[in-house]
Amino acid sequence: MLGKTGGTGHWRRRFFRGGVAAAFVAAVTALGMTPALAVHDTGAFELDGNATNGAAPGDDWDNVCHQVLGSDCSTTNNTTGASAVDWVAEPNTNASIFTGGGSKDPQDVSNWLWKDGAGGLPDKDNLLHSFAARYMTNAGDVLFFGSDRLDNSGDAQQGFWFFQNSITLNGTTSGSFNGVHKAGDVLVVSDFSNGGTTSTITVYAWDPTCTKTTGSTVGTCGDANLRIKGTSASANCATAAANDQFCGIVNSSTITMPWSFTDKSGTPNNQALNGEFYEGGVNLTALGLGGRCFASVSAETRSSTSTTAVLKDFILGKFGECQTAVHTTPSAAGVSIGTGSVQVTDTATVGVNGVSTWSGSLAFSLCGPLASAAGCATGGTAIGSLNISNATTQPITSPAATVTSAGTYCWRANFTPSAESLANGVQPGSDGSTTECFTVTPVTPQLATDAGDGPVVLGNPISDTATLTGTANQPGTPVINPTTAGAPAGGTITFTAYGPNNCTTVAFTSSPVTVSGDGTYGPVSFTPTATGVYHWVATYSGNPPNTLATSHNTACDDTNEDVEVIGVNSSMTSAQSFIPNDSATVSAPQGGALAGSVSFALYESADCSGTAIYTQTVAVSGTSPRTVSTTNTTVSTTAANVSWLVGYDSTNPAQFDIAPKCFEKTALAIDNNGTVTSP
Repeated sequence: MLGKTGGTGHWRRRFFRGGVAAAFVAAVTALGMTPALAVHDTGAFELDGNATNGAAPGDDWDNVCHQVLGSDCSTTNNTTGASAVDWVAEPNTNASIFTGGGSKDPQDVSNWLWKDGAGGLPDKDNLLHSFAARYMTNAGDVLFFGSDRLDNSGDAQQGFWFFQNSITLNGTTSGSFNGVHKAGDVLVVSDFSNGGTTSTITVYAWDPTCTKTTGSTVGTCGDANLRIKGTSASANCATAAANDQFCGIVNSSTITMPWSFTDKSGTPNNQALNGEFYEGGVNLTALGLGGRCFASVSAETRSSTSTTAVLKDFILGKFGECQTAVHTTPSAAGVSIGTGSVQVTDTATVGVNGVSTWSGSLAFSLCGPLASAAGCATGGTAIGSLNISNATTQPITSPAATVTSAGTYCWRANFTPSAESLANGVQPGSDGSTTECFTVTPVTPQLATDAGDGPVVLGNPISDTATLTGTANQPGTPVINPTTAGAPAGGTITFTAYGPNNCTTVAFTSSPVTVSGDGTYGPVSFTPTATGVYHWVATYSGNPPNTLATSHNTACDDTNEDVEVIGVNSSMTSAQSFIPNDSATVSAPQGGALAGSVSFALYESADCSGTAIYTQTVAVSGTSPRTVSTTNTTVSTTAANVSWLVGYDSTNPAQFDIAPKCFEKTALAIDNNGTVTSP
């Protein structure tokens, strides 16, 4: 165990030494509420005149020793349910004695002085070990304490101080005390006589309103700063009444101590003679002193039970300083933002050592989103506060917080003691460490596309349509517990067509199509200039921080996104055609020169029936005979049989007309060989 020495805040290790224990016992007084069980019979601790756990229910000092040292004290078991423990060994028999006229119980600790070197200290007043433990029992809040001493020669007067403030030593071999009294500090003063059969005990509380001695009964001031809370001249635990509020006992015969112990007589095998070991208990609740935290405990020997007695040896130890431990755990290490918001909670455990009864408020805050998991030491958004106490079921779940942005968040839980608990020494506690951080992850939406049916004939447009699902709304305002909901996911979708017949050549890229949450976007289209297979690819830009980017068919392996552009087959049917022409030779040897005209009429028949498809009148003049011809260059025919109706109209009176005659016929064999098509 560590004891204070060597300057402010430094501890000196105290080593095991043999010696004789001082005897001390606390007795019952009828003050305040009557506990359900006697202090010596709570079942939490054995008050039976020895330091070893036996058949009686409860812990003993061997359990306390093992819990403090973490090593063997004739047992391998710690205490069961002690809220505070102390076990200290003096480094040597000459260590830490009181010195100076101000080292008296009515004086504040800051007036006390100490030194090493017994220098005439009676062996019966030389303490070797001091120990204490605290329990919340059915009888109330109970302190158990004890000591052993170097020699059992003569009666012994002892005191046990329980300080709410931390008390330490200044100096290395001598000096003063650090710390001061706080109202409600407890002093137990005891006297054992007649071999330990008779005990006198008085319990005091530090009370600055006591300026002088006003009496010797319960409730009066026994001295400056010391108010009497209980007193009795008969409080041996072996003979104590059923409802005793305090009692004590010494070993009535030789016992074996569970730790290294050698008394002045050199008794072997760690044995303590009658009266060298003492233990006692005080029911704080019964005396109206429960619920406060004690940071330090000091066992002291004294010249008498008087409040002004000269203080002699002491052992100072740390006890159950009311340190509040808050440990929190987020509901999940990682959670998705979902559709744009997610509810998260924190769980906390709050423990206060050194006191069994406490209360206060537990406030939860949430920091984020953060650049990294750096914790939430300060600031953040207040999520809610809960009133809790030692009776609250743990772990304690925070109110739910609504988070609307992906990112890193960290919880913090702050415990604030109630006014009563704070007055009793309970300290605030907080946990906003990096272990309180968690991540809200963005979503990756789904993008499905539809390129429509094909094939498409070259010269016509092809198109693509995209359906976006699984997006998350944008962050609300504010991000945590928003009052304004976030808008649907934004961003754009771009459509790209690759081909023909490859996934590297960009044939078309659309303008970005604006997105507003889940929905169908498009269609977009373009008209290819070459035949082949085209591959559509759609890309969504994403909308950080809540919605990630995504794309569809980047590998061009979705056949539903392929569109084939084709050309059409051509066909040809041939039909031979002819442009017929005719000529006529007019002869009239007599009658002078020829004058007049020849008329031609072409029919698609063998007998000049039907309607003429071509007619032409050609003038004739000049010496006989004279040949004239048609000049048809535009009228063609596919008919196999054609005929000409030819006549001569003379304008020379000496020459007669020739009436039109159908005496020219053409018969052809036409073979057009049907229709041919493209491959």
